[in-house]
Amino acid sequence: MKPTKPAPSQPLIELCNVTKTYSSEAGDFPALHGVNLQIQPGEFLGIVGKSGAGKSTLLNMITGVDDLTSGEVLYNQPGGETIPLHELDENDLALWRGRNMGVVYQSFQLLPMLTLLENVLIPMDLCGLYHPRESRARALELLRLVEIEEHAHKLPAFISGGQQQRVAIARALANDPPILVADEPTGSLDSVTADHIFDMFEKLVERGKTIIMVTHDNSLAPRFTRHLVIADGEIQAVETIQ
Repeated sequence: MKPTKPAPSQPLIELCNVTKTYSSEAGDFPALHGVNLQIQPGEFLGIVGKSGAGKSTLLNMITGVDDLTSGEVLYNQPGGETIPLHELDENDLALWRGRNMGVVYQSFQLLPMLTLLENVLIPMDLCGLYHPRESRARALELLRLVEIEEHAHKLPAFISGGQQQRVAIARALANDPPILVADEPTGSLDSVTADHIFDMFEKLVERGKTIIMVTHDNSLAPRFTRHLVIADGEIQAVETIQ
């Protein structure tokens, strides 16, 4: 089922005139040029662009894993205060991210010496939001949600790439964050498996999650509730499904 356009509301995340410049021995390299963007709660936002266009840099500004050069990144806590993410120190930002944002990577980044269940438990152990017994039950429920519960006690090396990505999604959902960020999550998967992962994201949006996904695949654009095209560090176009 194609996602539907969310009703207008206060933006969940706002980027205000964000710039990012990297410095090297060869000189300064401007990666983002005055980006302005509002992300609404409950939308499935696609960030589409070629390699080197600035997609991952933009994602790093949204997640706070990299410092911006200038501008603001604001998180409007539902029913609460506005938090300027760019002003938080490293510890506060890590705590905020652990409770509010789940991240899914193209390379899965599962710890190979831990079982799938133990990999999903890590974010809960780090944030301490759940009692140990409750967190174990929740991890099993998340593995059930992504249809891989029967492999819970296996190591990552003993399951397929598509199954590993399902585990990575379960791990990203561990602390029930309102926001899910995915960086080329289907880039290393075959088309059938990638389609299954995309279906799973659409179901999560239906459950109320806000998902921000980076991709270089233009054919995926119609499946987002809204997508933007980025090139040379600037947003070139923004399109919303009707």
